[in-house]
Amino acid sequence: MTGGKPSPEPMPWPGYEPDRSGAALLPWSWADLRLERSRRYWLATAGADGTPHLAAVWGVWADCALAFSTGERTRKARNLAARPSCTFSTESGGEGVVVVGVAEVVTDEDRVSRIDAAYVAKYGSSLLVGDSPVFAVRSVRVQAVVDGDPAVLPTRWRIPGATR
Repeated sequence: MTGGKPSPEPMPWPGYEPDRSGAALLPWSWADLRLERSRRYWLATAGADGTPHLAAVWGVWADCALAFSTGERTRKARNLAARPSCTFSTESGGEGVVVVGVAEVVTDEDRVSRIDAAYVAKYGSSLLVGDSPVFAVRSVRVQAVVDGDPAVLPTRWRIPGATR
């Protein structure tokens, strides 16, 4: 992450603003922990023609990026090659964290090794399968909602220094 820790701000809901009295924003550490601990992530991409696609992926969260691998001929890989902007979320809807980001293929061997080591520690197997590319989705904006907790406001974080 560049530029320091993200600061929370109220997530705008035009036309549907929740009662904000007595409620608090979530700290970045809350979102960061859920992103790190999520077993699965839902990755939303769009094809060259704009057709949406949603897929579950295993990955690791580090440095404000989700890293995962997939076959280069999969729909998600083809979509990311055509349109690197994407969205992903944690698997939990009750404490949902959604990230808007930009995907890139990781080519630096040291970074791939660090990502794979974290992946092995998390899942017990390597993400390096054949010649499958390793992607990292660099975060631009993160938002979170805690279902059914009126003491917590829907929260958004803009990642310092991030651009689309």
